[in-house]
Amino acid sequence: MNAFDRARQTAIAAAREARGTYRNGLVTPTAGVAPGMTQANLIALPRDWAYDFLLYAQRNPKACPVLDVSDVGSPTTFLAEGADLRTDIPKYRIWRDGALAQEVSDATQAWAEHDDMVAFLIGCSFTFETPLQEAGIEVRHITDGCNVPMYRTNRACRPAGRLRGEMVVSMRPIPADRVAEASSISGRYPSVHGAPVHIGEPGRLGINDLSRPDFGDAVSIKPGEVPVFWACGVTPQAAVMASGVPFAITHSPGYMFITDVPDSTYHV
Repeated sequence: MNAFDRARQTAIAAAREARGTYRNGLVTPTAGVAPGMTQANLIALPRDWAYDFLLYAQRNPKACPVLDVSDVGSPTTFLAEGADLRTDIPKYRIWRDGALAQEVSDATQAWAEHDDMVAFLIGCSFTFETPLQEAGIEVRHITDGCNVPMYRTNRACRPAGRLRGEMVVSMRPIPADRVAEASSISGRYPSVHGAPVHIGEPGRLGINDLSRPDFGDAVSIKPGEVPVFWACGVTPQAAVMASGVPFAITHSPGYMFITDVPDSTYHV
């Protein structure tokens, strides 16, 4: 086994170890966990709503890049052998009639309410944070040990079937002289949101106060830094709320599913 293969096996082992700790009850944001491995957002819906969401994702690929779709009734994914989507995420959200009903660390009981659940794994921008750090670009929420800030915007997604809603974005402060580089690095990962959707001027997105994110935690913006916004995989949750979806299970924002797939797989 060469050095590359050893590094890959070490990274996969770190991903599996992390999933095991979440299965055993650890609840913590996943930014910076298992560096080099792809992370994913989750939304699981009864079969009756699955096609609507698949179409919604196809029409809004920047915000909802699909990495995998489970078989009907299956809580497994080819992105991580042996993983269980009901237990291997640190924190889940249970939605009823478009409203957040509860957050849990184990979704097994809620999942069992429907025997035809279909799970979608959506690319997550945490995936390209390792390449940003390798380029010497600080990722503030990792430095601060908190969750990434996420905001609802005034940008409407293209409707599909019964689903509608607005784009959600994540924000990272980037030094002004590194914004072009950060955009270029992330742009090489289109399957995990790719390049930013907006740079600076949060008001143009309908964001009035960066210190009050709709999801996650606020982070400081230092002099000389610019807020940079990427499409975010919490966008499906905005659609659940706007569309009054009767039942859905999602990850809690910032608490992702860590796969066994190296981030380099999605590099173009």
